Amino acid sequence: MSEITKAIQSLCDEKNLSYQAVMDTIEIALAAAYRKDFGNKQQNIKVKFDPETGDMQAWDVKTVVEDIAEEALEKAQEELAGRRQKAKDESRELTDEDTADLPRFNPKTELMMTPAKEFKKKATVGEVLEIPLEIPSAFGRMAAQTAKQVIIQKIREAERTIVFDDFKNQEGHIITGTIQRAEAHRVLIDLGKITGTMPSEEQIQNEHYRPGTRFKLYVVAVAMSVRGPEIILSRAHPGMVREVFRQEIPEVNSGVIEIKGVAREAGFRSKVAVFTTDQSIDPIGSCIGQRGSRITTVIEELGGEKIDVIQYNEEARQYITHALSPAKVLKVELREAEHIADVTVASEQFSLAIGRSGQNVRLASELTGWKINVRENEAPVEVSAEAASETPAETPIVEPAPEPEAASV
Repeated sequence: MSEITKAIQSLCDEKNLSYQAVMDTIEIALAAAYRKDFGNKQQNIKVKFDPETGDMQAWDVKTVVEDIAEEALEKAQEELAGRRQKAKDESRELTDEDTADLPRFNPKTELMMTPAKEFKKKATVGEVLEIPLEIPSAFGRMAAQTAKQVIIQKIREAERTIVFDDFKNQEGHIITGTIQRAEAHRVLIDLGKITGTMPSEEQIQNEHYRPGTRFKLYVVAVAMSVRGPEIILSRAHPGMVREVFRQEIPEVNSGVIEIKGVAREAGFRSKVAVFTTDQSIDPIGSCIGQRGSRITTVIEELGGEKIDVIQYNEEARQYITHALSPAKVLKVELREAEHIADVTVASEQFSLAIGRSGQNVRLASELTGWKINVRENEAPVEVSAEAASETPAETPIVEPAPEPEAASV
């Protein structure tokens, strides 16, 4: 193994890159260096480098096209200039449709039939020719500097691509990160290979993000920008609840129990609708665990957030009844056309159905997709999910033991 090969392998190990990726980068850099010292802008240069011997070969790669008369090309250039000006006057971009009828020729990547036959007598349209190039001497200092810059740039791009692909595959899942720095409108998270960002709207109000503290975070989105991959993280996303359930409850992870919906007010309360087709399994009991062991772990992962686990039902009346747990519902009347549910509860259950600051009815409405109006059995007063937020925060709430169709923790 030559010293060059050893150096390439060492670089691969350090940067976690494939050997072929580094070789491709080196050959691209050598092509740029060749063009700098010996070539010209009209050449589409390809280089093959042998790291064992240090030898290299170079070619000019062209695709064979039909002959186009020089007069036709000049006329096409004039026509193209006119169409560009017209598009500019109309305040729009020139499209491919605007130029589809004009002859085109790219001298860097294409070679007309007549000169192509000088290199290969039986050349055909569409054929790719690799025309050998001579390498007169060693590269000069400027060409070597160009090659170095290209190698550095391409390796950085390769690293960014690997990191992007890695995190793109984790989009919609939970990862662990360490708080790096908390700023005015965002928190920076150290993810090892890269720094992620948690915007203010993705943070939980009552959590403290101290540098050095480790958190589980939901990967909201991964995008590639000019500065590299951008990772948007969250502690407040409803998907965070879904993923914590999947991690902590084997039946959810295996798909035996399905999470049909999540409604969340991050840091305070979430409602999770669960369902299973297996008659031998109690979906709520499985999520709660013996003596609440499983749901307690979920709550701890969510920073103490309360969780209502309810039974999903395809029948809207039953689903709405369960969603308003822990309150007991007397009657549900549906106005299908308006997608409104009028719910009646006993007087002593009214504040419980509404919840503190309207939280319970608001979450139930979000979970079921129905606008819910709650009214007392003995009074005509109605409170909708929107108006419920005006309910005084001091309203006492007493949560009774959960019904079989729902569990509140």
